[in-house]
Amino acid sequence: MASEGSSKVFTLEEVAKHSSKDDCWLIISGKVYNVTKFLDDHPGGDDVLLSSTAKDATDDFEDVGHSTTARAMMDEYYVGEIDATTIPTKVKYTPAKQPHYNQDKTPEFVIKILQFLVPLAILGLAVAVRIYTKSESA
Repeated sequence: MASEGSSKVFTLEEVAKHSSKDDCWLIISGKVYNVTKFLDDHPGGDDVLLSSTAKDATDDFEDVGHSTTARAMMDEYYVGEIDATTIPTKVKYTPAKQPHYNQDKTPEFVIKILQFLVPLAILGLAVAVRIYTKSESA
């Protein structure tokens, strides 16, 4: 591995040119790795590595939870550093404010009125039946 002082510094644009099965470079933790020779040996398959090209793959790498052995192997594929100013800053995703979802599209006030009137109608019907049956038996 080259010493930090003499490391070649790549831009994201330069690294992004290496995103094929025949020439695959990854950016992990500010370092650039040429993993072309490792594609066939990667336990997760070459598609996993190829899908992480042309971007900062640090999160992809860390999310998997690689072993210390896997981390030690990285030195053999190291080719340089990444110019951090060329990597776009991450923007925290904030979902757009969604209006309250009314599944049956019924206006809110109709629902409120029905919540009041339906029990009242049932109570009125029960009283009417009770009065009617009482007067019939008398």
